[in-house]
Amino acid sequence: MSSALQRTFVHLPAIVLNTGQDVFALALRVWVSWQFLISGWLKVTSWENTLFLFREEYRVPLLPPGAAAVAGTAGELVFPVFLVLGLAGRLVALGLSAVNAMAVVAYTHVLLSDGFEGAIRQHELWALALGVIVLYGPGRLSLDYLFARGAARTQPGTSALVTI
Repeated sequence: MSSALQRTFVHLPAIVLNTGQDVFALALRVWVSWQFLISGWLKVTSWENTLFLFREEYRVPLLPPGAAAVAGTAGELVFPVFLVLGLAGRLVALGLSAVNAMAVVAYTHVLLSDGFEGAIRQHELWALALGVIVLYGPGRLSLDYLFARGAARTQPGTSALVTI
């Protein structure tokens, strides 16, 4: 077997796994973003119901119900778009984590009651997915990666992308 073929054969698992990492990171970003986009879209299309829920059902601390409704809905609609694109991926994942945490805080009286174990588990799963993105970044199939790669090319002495 030629040495070039041997090197390819030896590195093939790493190549496949690295490609899998990129696809997984993108799929994770799309999946978790979709969860929040659905919720935000539902709030916008039924704004009177949303305001009612924020006044009567959700217990958002510190903010008046109207402001909480606007802030929560905006977070559910804006952050996911940036996350899918992988633009400011880690920061946006932190923002969505805050939206997720506030949803749990505001609805704890229901989420922690009997019969709602599945609902709280969804929030935990979203928190885990967002934590992966915060810790590992949005991956190479992201605008963050493309912008950092372009910046590294224009600055001599810059090493490969360590933070993406």
